[in-house]
Amino acid sequence: MKKHLYLSCVCLFASALYAESFTFQEDVRVSNSQREYHGSTTSVPYQECWDEQVEVPSSSSGNEGTVGAIIGGVAGGVLGHQVGGGTGKTAATIGGAVVGTMVGKNVAENNSGPSYKTQRRCTTRYEERNDGAPLFRNTAYYKNQPIVKYSDRPLDYIRINVTVSY
Repeated sequence: MKKHLYLSCVCLFASALYAESFTFQEDVRVSNSQREYHGSTTSVPYQECWDEQVEVPSSSSGNEGTVGAIIGGVAGGVLGHQVGGGTGKTAATIGGAVVGTMVGKNVAENNSGPSYKTQRRCTTRYEERNDGAPLFRNTAYYKNQPIVKYSDRPLDYIRINVTVSY
């Protein structure tokens, strides 16, 4: 028994003396390069502005019709006064004033369409800024094992050291 133990130890020691390994380098093709930022990200506000046409509500609330009625009534009365004679002159003046009032009011209300003005509108937007330098996370696979290397540019290959022991 002691002899077998001694023989086993000698064989183990002899095989250790003859065990060898060698190392070589291999370039592995990168399958994915993704930009990443390492540092802090801040949101910087900025304003975006534009001009817009907006309808101005009528502030006179029907005064266009009243002014038109007054002007139309005066004009109708003057024209009616020119037409008639004697007692008909009074009737023509009153009739012209009534017709002129109705026509003046209708014309003024129909011509008083909405008015527009240019108004400046602004909104605040945010731009993301990173104060760190961008890095690329390059990923390659060697024997189904992922290999990751960070660099300042995308890589085509990652060089690895392979050691084989026997």
